[in-house]
Amino acid sequence: MNEQQIPTPTDAELEILQALWAKSPESVRYVNDLINSRRNPEQHVGYTTTLKQMQVMMEKGLLTREIIERNHLYSPAQEQKETQAQVVQELADLAFEGSAYSLVLRALGSGQTTPEELAKIKAFIQEIEQQKQ
Repeated sequence: MNEQQIPTPTDAELEILQALWAKSPESVRYVNDLINSRRNPEQHVGYTTTLKQMQVMMEKGLLTREIIERNHLYSPAQEQKETQAQVVQELADLAFEGSAYSLVLRALGSGQTTPEELAKIKAFIQEIEQQKQ
């Protein structure tokens, strides 16, 4: 991670980061079009709103920008795994008093976990147990 920790992204910032983790570097137009393609028409965001949000994200250190032949292309400043770990840690701290156990129990107890996901989780737990031996 960077020397100075990047702030935890907001929901709107995570939506932009998701688009850029899938494909980057990319333009504001691409990100705006992708976000709107995933939303109901009543929830579409304007280009200038996305532009301003991405400029703010750059100032906060969440995005980087390169200018190629007058095209402004943006990329996430850190890897998806790093940001996810930061978001999960903040959620655990805020809502579960820092307990990963409580967070995982709540997530698994939500009823949205598929049998395939449960099998992967079990395999992951076994892998962690083997590493600690």
